Amino acid sequence: MKKNRSIRNGWLMRDGLRLIAIIVPMVTMIACGGGDKPAADTKAPGAPLREAVKESDSPAARPVANADTAKPQNSNQTKLSGVAQSQFPEIKYTRMALTKTLLDSVRRRFGKTKESSDGFRAITTLNRKEFGYFRVGDTIVVPDSIVGDLRAYSVFPAHYPAADSIRKLVLISNKYQCYACYEHGSLVRFAACNSGTERKATFPGRYALNWKERLRISSLNENWKLPFTFNFHLYAGNAFHQFTMPGRPVSHSCVRQFMPDAEWLFSWGEGGLRDTAGHMIPLSGTPVIIIDVFDFSRPRGGPWLELASNRENVLKLPDSPMGVEEAWIPISQVPTDARGGIPNRARYLAAEDTLRARGVIRPGVSLSASINYNALRKAKEKRAAVGKPKPKAKEAAPETPKVDAG
Repeated sequence: MKKNRSIRNGWLMRDGLRLIAIIVPMVTMIACGGGDKPAADTKAPGAPLREAVKESDSPAARPVANADTAKPQNSNQTKLSGVAQSQFPEIKYTRMALTKTLLDSVRRRFGKTKESSDGFRAITTLNRKEFGYFRVGDTIVVPDSIVGDLRAYSVFPAHYPAADSIRKLVLISNKYQCYACYEHGSLVRFAACNSGTERKATFPGRYALNWKERLRISSLNENWKLPFTFNFHLYAGNAFHQFTMPGRPVSHSCVRQFMPDAEWLFSWGEGGLRDTAGHMIPLSGTPVIIIDVFDFSRPRGGPWLELASNRENVLKLPDSPMGVEEAWIPISQVPTDARGGIPNRARYLAAEDTLRARGVIRPGVSLSASINYNALRKAKEKRAAVGKPKPKAKEAAPETPKVDAG
């Protein structure tokens, strides 16, 4: 009872300095599940949460105004309204620099428990990283109220008129490290993601879901276990899957997700079709469109930490999603043993120059070639075995079982 009373009255952080109490609105509870329709502005009665933030003259300890709002540029975009404007209450964000005391308080308030699961999902989604990666010195954003439906925190619009005729569609923002799923133009899921590094980027353009595997053992590194893998480029190997989420673009061009989002997308998405010979038909699965690039000149964080509330609709979506050009993938991003079957090889050879000319790859940045770590490991083991005496027949070691590298 004492613990519940503490949650209702809020959480107070003390570190020997004067604190400012930030009174936040009552918690709005809306049914969980990205695919469920939320109740319209349903406000549940309850005691306000109280959050205390260390007083500071630093902007990192105060709510910040959005510094990167993209205004609608065309008639189609003007019609787009943020999810929060039509279905959810306004949720304001407080930006703060984590001290040890603040970090301990955030962990107590938002740690993953049965009672706090909505808060846990909200704060990890807003910050695009797993709870375990919250560190002293980090800047994070904290919502002033918790909504179970994560669409309440979406930077994508609730309705995308240009996609009304498209059965299912996935849009990814590298810039804001998140993605949205639409059905006939209506937003059904909003999720955080961590995409590719600058030298192994997840390039913008149009893709499509192809094949999926519930637990994928990477064909490049058998130590990488990838739950709920859904491939969206047959030759470069780009895929959605669950993996660690440190809050920045860190992958080898794949799109990392939290486990609940990876599992949901795995079930919701539709893979590609095959022709009579059994070959995958290009771009026949659920369309996947990457709309922008991440600003790698930023040493830390990202623009999602600069949003002041969920009222801000920052993303400009394509006027014609199916008219978006197929992604340009440099040949270096395709594993060597997969290059033989590439269709339109000239396009892959020209891709890097094209991307540099468009400013997608920054001057002076060299791309990392796709590396087969499994092959390197086996070659190393073979070299180490040279010169060793062969075991006697009766002492022969049992045969090593084959590993499915995917």
